[in-house]
Amino acid sequence: MQSDIHHSDDNDAKEATESSQLATSLSAPNRLARRSFLRRLGLGAALLAPGAALLSGSGKALAATGSQTLTRGDVAILQLLAAAELIEADLWRQYNELGGVNARTSGYTAALEILDGDQPQYISDNTDDEISHARFLNAYLASKGEQPVDLRQFATLAPSKVSFVPQTGRLTNLKQLTVDTSWWARYRSGNNPDFGATFPDAVPSLKTGQHTAIPRNNNELELVNPNNPSDHVKAIAFTAGFHFGFIEQSGTSLYATLAQKVTSLEVLRILLSIGGSEIMHFQTWQDKAGNATPLTDFDPINNSSVTFTDLTTNQPELLQANLIMPEPCIFISRNLPPCAIIRPTGPGQLDARGAINSFIADGLFRGQSPQFLQLINSLAAAADAAQRE
Repeated sequence: MQSDIHHSDDNDAKEATESSQLATSLSAPNRLARRSFLRRLGLGAALLAPGAALLSGSGKALAATGSQTLTRGDVAILQLLAAAELIEADLWRQYNELGGVNARTSGYTAALEILDGDQPQYISDNTDDEISHARFLNAYLASKGEQPVDLRQFATLAPSKVSFVPQTGRLTNLKQLTVDTSWWARYRSGNNPDFGATFPDAVPSLKTGQHTAIPRNNNELELVNPNNPSDHVKAIAFTAGFHFGFIEQSGTSLYATLAQKVTSLEVLRILLSIGGSEIMHFQTWQDKAGNATPLTDFDPINNSSVTFTDLTTNQPELLQANLIMPEPCIFISRNLPPCAIIRPTGPGQLDARGAINSFIADGLFRGQSPQFLQLINSLAAAADAAQRE
């Protein structure tokens, strides 16, 4: 199953051809080369994982090349991760449309570059990666004769009304977020949530009310005077900066948690390898978010305020912006010495249901149908129920 948002009939035909070629050429790693991937696909192309052909009998045909049959638990884990990557690809595509390397120069891009001058490139690369993850996981499932994940019917949420943004349905809502920023302090602390630790938020006001992380219209994009963004547009971009880290810390823990449940060594290799990419994403974004400059802004549409403080100077260790390496903490047992690790990785934390629940609490699915929530929750429950055989 997967999300595929079409922009034109020509794109449909082109993307179906590219998808078929990808599914039959998984042995050629250069087909997924990072920079060439987006150039081949086009920044305006559909969010395409393997393609409609893989939803029918071609999966069984591809299975003839597979070396083993997957356990039901491994299938459940891969399907949940495919769904998660489709969700991430959808939200990153929205960020890429407005703030990536091919986005129009605007007050929004200028505000993102306050966080880092290379921010548009990083956004495009992260988008590229998530699309590749979704495509690979679904193609791998099909190659084993298993059902890929298709979320296209749920791509119904309204996009930004900025004039150049394709008015196609989306899976995720980036305009009414309630962002948990406690991940910021978690890695600067010597405590571990697997042992019950909780952490303060870096930006407490993002955790109350609703906040947009993308410009909702041309006025908020600020095309007229792009080099001097208003505090309002800065607040939108800084919200995005902290949301980037929130999204990627979830994937970081999710892959590490689910890897403990898989049976197949090949599936374990997939989770460790993609999970490592998620860690690189998280490390990048937590390094950039702390460069937000102090401001307070009121959003009349969402009727909420946000305040960003200077995290680069005169901050306690739990908030200090340049402390981006994970602090050693309790791991496995209090009787063992502290160790610098990904956290949490224990059951009931950011496992599959925990990750999905964190997305729901984030507001990422505001406006989605009950059927969508039922589907992703059932995928998460199945993944959490998986056991190593």
